[in-house]
Amino acid sequence: MAPSPFSDDGPLTRHVASTEVSLPEVHGSVAVPTGAGFWRKLFAFAGPGYLVAVGYMDPGNWATDIAGGARYGYALLSVVFASNLLAILLQSLAARLGIASGRDLAQACRDRFSRRTTLLLWGLAEIAIAATDLAEVIGSAIALNLLFGLPMVVGVCLTSLDVLIVLYLQHHKFRYVEGLVVLLIAGIGAAFAAELFFSKPDLAAVARGFLPTSQLFTDREMLYLAVGIVGATVMPHNLYLHSSIVQTRKYGDSKESRREAVSFAVLDSTVALSSALFINGAILVVSAAAFHGTGYEGVADISDAYKLLAPLLGTTLASTFFALGLLFSGQNATLTGTLAGQIVMEGFLNLRMRPWLRRLLTRGVAIVPALITVAFYGERASGSLLIFSQVILSLQLPFAVIPLILFASDRRRMGQLAIGRWTKAIAWSCAALITVLNVWLLWQTVIGWF
Repeated sequence: MAPSPFSDDGPLTRHVASTEVSLPEVHGSVAVPTGAGFWRKLFAFAGPGYLVAVGYMDPGNWATDIAGGARYGYALLSVVFASNLLAILLQSLAARLGIASGRDLAQACRDRFSRRTTLLLWGLAEIAIAATDLAEVIGSAIALNLLFGLPMVVGVCLTSLDVLIVLYLQHHKFRYVEGLVVLLIAGIGAAFAAELFFSKPDLAAVARGFLPTSQLFTDREMLYLAVGIVGATVMPHNLYLHSSIVQTRKYGDSKESRREAVSFAVLDSTVALSSALFINGAILVVSAAAFHGTGYEGVADISDAYKLLAPLLGTTLASTFFALGLLFSGQNATLTGTLAGQIVMEGFLNLRMRPWLRRLLTRGVAIVPALITVAFYGERASGSLLIFSQVILSLQLPFAVIPLILFASDRRRMGQLAIGRWTKAIAWSCAALITVLNVWLLWQTVIGWF
């Protein structure tokens, strides 16, 4: 195990060797005013939570939410809500780890585990990022096809160019990246506020949808979609990402400063993830209101949803807003994918790669299966691939969640900022639930094969 910069009372300093800090080009680059009031400090800390929230409303969420709403009405709203609560808890642990220890989750794994285990976790994290990027590639390509008529193959190739936007913004100022993300989230939220107005959902049925249903454990297809929603909502790469980007704030090294930083970081992510809950819930509600009980329960493809929304809701604006929201969602998610890939590779391997090369490599891994699917199976297969990518993410979750809880509970690593007994119990219960759901899904899938 590598030497650790931590003492029994917590880290001696949040600044270890310059080559060891997470995202060194932006580490501690956002000033936090000392002696300022609550609102000025809140503004200074606001931002990382929204970069994390982006991953909770990417095109993979759209595919699972549309399929779930069309087939089961509002019933899976309970899964969306529970997944969001789970996300708030886990992201708060990731932020706490980064601030209290000065290490992101990938670096902490490298500090703690053997080389073999570290390489295994790195490989799984890379698979999760590739699955995430696959959803972004396909989602953006679908949006370009719907809005501008571009062939899917062309749209998939064009998505690789977004690396230039990311590199330009990150090179100039990290706050610009955060500002663009917040602007795009606002656009997605506005689009779905309009969709809710057009769809006129049954509010009483929406309220009942937040109550859990036992059908979840008796209907294999419903469970498959539920696990896909969990995978689309609580994304493994976001835990690595959040533990790193909270360190872009230039807070002090004292326990009081770090405790304050944790409080503001948790508040930032909670508010940001609440916006993700609204958007995910809105996607499912619009799908349920438009398709469930109308003879279109089988709608699971984003393109079909786009084409049907206008005639079913009586306005062409419904389809236009839908496609614009999808484009904003796909492009937004690509911004954080770049950072997550860099964090995972540098943290696990202590290996730096030029950002443009790392992004193109990640994109290449995502583009190849997307191109094969579109070229050989047609555009309609993209919806199934989106949902499958989210199930892969869910299967990867325990391998990020379990180390995160271990580290956040470790007083030698976290000092007085280690999580308490009750938080630890809730966190381990959530980890157990995720694992059980995944095992159940695999068992049901194997049964379905025979």
